[in-house]
Amino acid sequence: MSRRPNILWYCTDQQRFDTIGALGNPYVSTPTLDKLVNEGTVFTHSYCQSPICTPSRSSFMTGMYPGRIHNCRNGNESFKNPPPLISKLLADSGYDCGLVGKFHLQSAGKRTEPRLDDGYRYWRFSHAPRDDWSEGHHYGDWIRDKGGDLDALRKSSDRVPSELHQTTWVSECALEFINHPRDPDVPWMLTLNPYSPHEPLIPPRSYAEMFDASEMPGPHFEEDDLVHQNYLREIFFQSEAKHPDVFDGKKQQALYYAMIRQIDDQFARILYELERTKQRENTVIIFTSDHGECLGDHGLLWKGCRFYEGLVRVPLIFSCPGHIPNLRSDALVELIDMSATILDLGKVNIPGSFQGHSLLPIMSGQADAGYHRSFVRSEYYDAIDTEPLTYATMYRNERYKLVMYHTHEKGELFDLELDPWEHKNLWDDQNSKEIKLLLIEAAFNSTMVQDIDVGSERIFST
Repeated sequence: MSRRPNILWYCTDQQRFDTIGALGNPYVSTPTLDKLVNEGTVFTHSYCQSPICTPSRSSFMTGMYPGRIHNCRNGNESFKNPPPLISKLLADSGYDCGLVGKFHLQSAGKRTEPRLDDGYRYWRFSHAPRDDWSEGHHYGDWIRDKGGDLDALRKSSDRVPSELHQTTWVSECALEFINHPRDPDVPWMLTLNPYSPHEPLIPPRSYAEMFDASEMPGPHFEEDDLVHQNYLREIFFQSEAKHPDVFDGKKQQALYYAMIRQIDDQFARILYELERTKQRENTVIIFTSDHGECLGDHGLLWKGCRFYEGLVRVPLIFSCPGHIPNLRSDALVELIDMSATILDLGKVNIPGSFQGHSLLPIMSGQADAGYHRSFVRSEYYDAIDTEPLTYATMYRNERYKLVMYHTHEKGELFDLELDPWEHKNLWDDQNSKEIKLLLIEAAFNSTMVQDIDVGSERIFST
């Protein structure tokens, strides 16, 4: 690129990795995302650093693991002494930065202040599409300006119509930011954070009618899952494990996919505007999510202290035709690597404290597309204030996933090559004792030495 690119970063809330048609899901409908996949670079094994919103978002906004920055809990009153946010680093380097929707590095509660030193000139806040903020809720104000009653619409049989939905409001704000008059030599970075497809799964009726529950495949579930979740019953999760027939797992899928289709349609509006204003060729598009959703897998809905693939593996797509190749990488990557890549794209020096590593070498052909990290980590440190306190870590290499529920004396070990949907726990399997001990040692080393570089971490690989 002849100059620093614009960066449009679309981060959904609670969208699992297997929700894109072009990546093998025939039940969802994502024509816009399919096009990005077919023209850009997709990382199929991208992992969040926590399965809970605040620690995950704090992590990728700082490029560091949640435990390193001590911002591990949803609902924290403040984010004390944060390291520089990537938005601030970009702004200080000359980027015009904007945010729309959710932020959630500190408690959203019913307040939006005091803001962090985030670098955003343009700030349109809406933590969630509920009208329970007394002030500072830009989406709620937008609804009221249009004569709508958000709470009444949410409770109606048709739900919030698409033209008044928060996902649509995000697009409206994006168009405003994109068309803001600015010096053509000033690059911009826009962060878009809709609440969808986060629960409650209440898409507009027009979208809900697009998906027939009877045609859905249903969750990844085996009868033994209920026995295993009973084994983990003391470890916090937002829902109690039940047979998917109890909560109609296929219906949950249909509603979830409806919300994703609405995201896809609204995302298309933004991309069209970039094309219309001739900004697309110098704008890098990034699509991802803060964490996933169990969606009935193992009998669980929503999120909590588990590290199943549907919960910690998320989409990650980069697109800029003519500059970013059409490539599909199965390398293990983390969302903090996305953070480093954003700074690298903006030609901003990556701080020495950063624990993420840029993916640009893969996208430029300078590095092997099949390898970035030998393992990925995810953490849960009392992320939801519960009793008993819950602490857990995940260590995943190319074949195995190890989960340790610290203080509970319980764990999980999965052979992802033979058991990709994690139904057979090998933690107490005598034939797996040796690999379990090797992985525990590797996981301990990764915890103690979190800031080693990608090349050096091979010494801890298993």
